[in-house]
Order: sequence, then C-alpha cells, then structure tokens
Amino acid sequence: MDASLITMKRRGFVPAVFFCLLVACFPALAQETAGPVVFCSYNLKNWLLMQRSFGEKDSPLSPKPESEKAKVVAFLKDIRPDILGICEIGSLEDLKDLQSRLSQEGLDLPHLEHCTGGDTSRSLGLLSRFPITARNSQRELSYQMGAETFPMQRGILDATVDVGGGFEVRCLGVHLKSKRAIPEADESLMRRNEAHLLRRHLDRIFEAQPQAKVVSYGDFNEHRNEPAISEIIGSRSSPGHMIDLYLKDKHGLVWTHFWDAADVYGRLDYLFVSRNLRPYVEAKGTYIHTAADFDKASDHRPIVMTLNPQRKVSGRKK
Repeated sequence: MDASLITMKRRGFVPAVFFCLLVACFPALAQETAGPVVFCSYNLKNWLLMQRSFGEKDSPLSPKPESEKAKVVAFLKDIRPDILGICEIGSLEDLKDLQSRLSQEGLDLPHLEHCTGGDTSRSLGLLSRFPITARNSQRELSYQMGAETFPMQRGILDATVDVGGGFEVRCLGVHLKSKRAIPEADESLMRRNEAHLLRRHLDRIFEAQPQAKVVSYGDFNEHRNEPAISEIIGSRSSPGHMIDLYLKDKHGLVWTHFWDAADVYGRLDYLFVSRNLRPYVEAKGTYIHTAADFDKASDHRPIVMTLNPQRKVSGRKK
C-alpha cells in the first residue's frame, strides 16, 4: 500500500497535501527517502570540569572556556553532522550542554548515548539526528598487565543508529590511553591492551552478525604503523576486517592532532569501517575538517564521513 501510494504521488495522482499527511502518519515513508548521512568524530579537548591552572594543586575546577565551546559549535555548525561521535566530554550534563548549544544553532541531534569507563572524568558521547535502536556500551572492561588489573579507561561506546528505511549503522566509539607517560605502567602497552579489547568486541559483533555495517571511530592515540592499529584493523581474510578510511584535508594533509609543546603534528584520529559499510561511503564528503584557527576549539581536528544509504551496491539498494 505504501509503495503504491508513493508511485501514485510520483505520477501526479496523489495531491501533495495528502502525501504530506501520509508521511506524518507513517514516518517510515520519510525515512525511506533520507539523503546522505554525515558522520563526524571529534575530540573536544576537555569539555568537562577540571583544574585548568596547572602547577596549582588547590586551583578550583572549572569548565571548558566559553570561547572554546563557541568555536567547537561553530565548526560543527559548518560540518552539520547527522551523527556526532565525541571524545573528551565529561558528564551526561556536559553532553546535554553541547546538545543544547547545537540545537540553538539549528543542529538538532535529539538522541544520545553516554559512556564512561575507568576514567570517570573523560567520557565518550554520541549525538544523533536519527533514533538509536540498540545500545551495548562496554563500561567495565579490564585487562591484566603482570600482577595488576587495569580498567579500559573510557570503555567502548556501542550504539546502533537507524538512518532510515532499516539501514542501521553500528557506531563504536573509543578513546585509547593517552601518550602521557605514567609511573604505574607502559602507556603504549596499555593502548595495545585496550585495542585488543576493542578487537574482541568487534569479533563478537561479526560472529553474531557477519553483515553488520560498523564504524569504529575516535581518538586512538596511536600512529598508523603501530601494533594497536594493526590489531584493530584485523586480518584481511577475516569477516571482521576493518578498513581504514585514509582521510585528508583540503590541502592533502593527513594530520588530525597538534601537540603544541613539541611542535608535532600527527594522525591520531581514525574512522574504520566494516566491509559491508564501505561501499556506502561517499569519497567527496569524507575528509578532515580544515580551519586555520582549529586550535581555538581543540588540539584535534574533526574527521568526517558521508554515507549514501540509497547507493546501489551489486545491483541492489542497501
């Protein structure tokens, strides 16, 4: 019935007003005609309460400066994501603060997921224009190094988003251990262990659902040639192989992070997609966002992927 009405509308047999009433009564009709979907991953750099006067032990906790928040919102307004994956957000209230600020700028992302791991101050967040149909965030993962047990600091945000017509994208957000050295353990081995936990989670997903359309995104704090990244990508012969979207900015540069203390530019943020999602990625809309004043918002640059769920793959839609 729905398909025939749509056909009649295209041939001019159903008045436009009547068709709009049908869409209001049957939202699935609107979802089936959804256009390209913009996904953005962004490390916001401490959108949370923290001590910002370094070297002063008793300095008060304070939020991210308003000027930096405004610049984050301005960049996101320029990108206009339909799904936004976030690193370094604080509490659920911080996530809702960002959601509200974006809404005030005409970017309405009403659906959200918030995930906190062993680090209770820095969390992962997801905001979406589309409904979240399943949640399986991993908040209590841990691993063993010698005699000591360590928690995965930010866990794995796991939320499935239906972008229309039953086209579901499973979003796995991570923020691996920073490169900052700590006395308790080797930070590179900590990242390797956290990467192993992500790979284990991916394997379980593909074992249960081999055709899953998955994007794993975030701040991996690791360079492309390191073992942690290789483990996440996995074997090419495996059903769970993840494909690295090799992103560039408009100048052809690939760095996503600037460490000002050392004058080092590096690629630490990635988008990895499963084989079944890769054919829907639009190359023209997949890039690193470029702004001369990127550092007024964060030490990371946003990375962007555009999906076309209506693209025909192997002669079939979806």
